Amino acid sequence: MCYQVQLPSKEGQRLKMKIITGNANPDLAQQIAEHCFATLVPANVSTFADGESSVEFLENVRGEDVFIIQSTCTPVNDSVMELMIMIDAARRSSASRITAVIPYFGYARQDRKSASRTPITAKLVSNLLTTAGADRILTMDLHAGQIQGFFDIPVDDLTSRVVFAKDIKRSIGWRDDPEVQQQGTVFVSPDAGGVVRARKFADMFGGDIAIVDKRRPEAGKSEVMNLIGDVKGKHAILVDDIIDSGGTLCNAAKAIMDAGAISVRAYITHGVLSNEACQRVEKSVLDELVVTDTIPNRCPKNCKKTRQVSVSNLFGEAIRRVTNEESVSSLFV
Repeated sequence: MCYQVQLPSKEGQRLKMKIITGNANPDLAQQIAEHCFATLVPANVSTFADGESSVEFLENVRGEDVFIIQSTCTPVNDSVMELMIMIDAARRSSASRITAVIPYFGYARQDRKSASRTPITAKLVSNLLTTAGADRILTMDLHAGQIQGFFDIPVDDLTSRVVFAKDIKRSIGWRDDPEVQQQGTVFVSPDAGGVVRARKFADMFGGDIAIVDKRRPEAGKSEVMNLIGDVKGKHAILVDDIIDSGGTLCNAAKAIMDAGAISVRAYITHGVLSNEACQRVEKSVLDELVVTDTIPNRCPKNCKKTRQVSVSNLFGEAIRRVTNEESVSSLFV
């Protein structure tokens, strides 16, 4: 499984599109624009003295295919509000189509009622974005696939799998080292909900899968990690969509090493990495944690075990295809 990037040449016909960024992840937006041979629309995206968001585009977007890039990451509520205001500004500026490019979709973990009197906030945010004027959503590795159904507009949910696969082959020498191939690679899901993700990785590499079954025997007791599958004498790779505090991941890594794995790495799309997560990873048995740049790097420079790989190329190609009315799903076929 691979994808092939076919970006327009500088000499080629100019794509009739405009790329705008908020304050959540401007570095990623800049890289995406460069891949599309475009420049970011100059805009003032700021706050008033009382904390209200203020947006003004400094370039005409009338009749343009507008892509607004904004991960709804920390500060989450500010990022969401900023995105909605930018969408409204583009709509009132007569943009022909508005695509909200949301590399990391915050509130995605609130996709169901967890108790009797709780909201489904992922659905609420979906409604707000549609009401604001978005015509299309472009995102990556939604926490739950059914969130696509929360929207009444088209949603393209990209996957980091193709980007991670290249890095895995390079980092553990999977392609060139016969010893690594002989030892084997096992892809581990940190919970039952991620089995499909682990299986897709395993299918790409011809490897096996394992599942970490975490249970809390009773209130106040620490979690017990039960490993389902064989990892002994193999290189284990944990795959997931989000790392937040890092506690579950580090405990899972320890359980894997205790079961006889040669090494354990983690490839996780969205590095939320709240509070002391980076330090927790640094002290763990993990050889390495690899995340994408859907969220700006939150780890201090002295955290050597955590690194980022960029998905800007993938988003740039997806934007080109949306503009040219080409298939986006064929990126992963």
